[in-house]
This record gives sequence, structure tokens and C-alpha cells, in this order.
Amino acid sequence: MRRILWLCCLIWATVVSAADRQVGEVRVPVLCYHRFGPSVSDGMTIRTATFERQLRYLADNGYSVIPLRQLLDHLAGRGPALPPRPVVITIDDGHRSVYEAARPLLRRYKVPVTLFIYPSAISNASYAMSWEQLHELVAGGAIDIQSHTYWHPNFKIEKRRLSPEAYRTLVEQQLGRARSRLQTRFGTTIDVLAWPFGIYDAELEQQAAAAGYRAAFSIDGRPVSRSERPMALPRYLMVEAIDDRAFARLVAGER
Repeated sequence: MRRILWLCCLIWATVVSAADRQVGEVRVPVLCYHRFGPSVSDGMTIRTATFERQLRYLADNGYSVIPLRQLLDHLAGRGPALPPRPVVITIDDGHRSVYEAARPLLRRYKVPVTLFIYPSAISNASYAMSWEQLHELVAGGAIDIQSHTYWHPNFKIEKRRLSPEAYRTLVEQQLGRARSRLQTRFGTTIDVLAWPFGIYDAELEQQAAAAGYRAAFSIDGRPVSRSERPMALPRYLMVEAIDDRAFARLVAGER
């Protein structure tokens, strides 16, 4: 009887240990795009043909593009297990090329995407999408809108330029106004942030948490794992210089 009990405990311990290892092995690449076009007009533009080739590679090689929120829920211990070879796609800024060039590809490959938007540009800046275009994207069901602050400040510059009190007020306004405007426009929960220019520090992380954000993303260039701080989660900045071989290594976690 004792031997049977000992064997049962050993088997249970083995199962729990294996499950713990599986839970701990979270390494998900989160890709950060900005602009798309037929040619490279600046450092943040990826050719539409390159983007399509990357989407096709993911589809042909067993990768699962999952919603960003599914990854965050998994990191928090909620929701179902992640599928094999998960990847997350995000696009920052709200450039009109997202609607004009990327939208047909996103629909063709049926991939979910999170758009990090700074509201001051929408329907105002000549390079940006309109609110109507954003609503059309969201209506398709696979696009999630989240915050990129209100007008995309460089917090390093602003911290040097302003007094400590004025700087803290600026950060509060940038984080709070973006959430408020986007929640009003879309009627959804805005609780994820992309740091402008990938700039963050301990003070900014604390203010983001106090402003109601559950997670924030940088462009630190490594997969997301459980060891990361929730307000400093990494992403890969996607540029045209990342060729097909480098892209394959990146999504496989080899870069």
C-alpha cells in the first residue's frame, strides 16, 4: 500500500513538474510594424511585398498569429493554452498605409492585429488614417485598438525640458487622454500601451500602471517571456533590412 501511494505521489510530482516547465516556457515574438508601401520611403516603411512574404511564411510554416490580448491573458495565468509557434503582430501610429496597403493582406491571411494609436493624429495629420477608417478596420473583427499616448512625445526630451512637476503632469495627460479618447470612440477597454520611441523607465512604468494600463510594450528586440515586467514587454521593430532568412530566425527565437 505504501509503495502504491509512493508511486502515485511520484507520478503526480512528475506531471506537475512537467506542467510547470511547460507554463514557464513562454517565448513569444511580438512584431512591431509602422508603415507600408511599394517602396521604402523612410526607415519605418516596409514594402508591402515584404510584409506579404512574411505573412505567407508564417502561414506556411506552422505559426499561429494570435491576438495580443490572448498573450497577455496567458502571461497572467488566464485563458487557454497558447497554440504551437505563437506570434503577435502589432502596428504603431495609425499611418494611412495600414488602411490602404496592409488591410487587404490582413484580411487575406486572416490574422489578428493590435493597432497602437495616438489620437491627436487621427483625422488631423495628412499621413494618418481617419476615425472612419479605423472604425471600418475594427468592424472587421480582427483589429484591436490600443494606446500609443496622446501625441507621441519623446519622454526623454520632455523630462529634460520640463520641471519635475510639469513633466509628471504631461505624462499623466498623455496616458489618460489617450485612454479616454479611444475608449469613447470605440467603446472598448483600452488598457495596453506602446511606449513612443520605445522609451520607458521605472517612473513611467509606475505612472502607466496608475493610469489603468495592464501592460506596456517597448521595442527591445527579444521574445516576450514570463520574466519580463508587464510595463516593459519587448517587441521586435520590423524594418525592411530584416531579410527572409533573418525573419525566419527571428520568429523562431534564434535572433
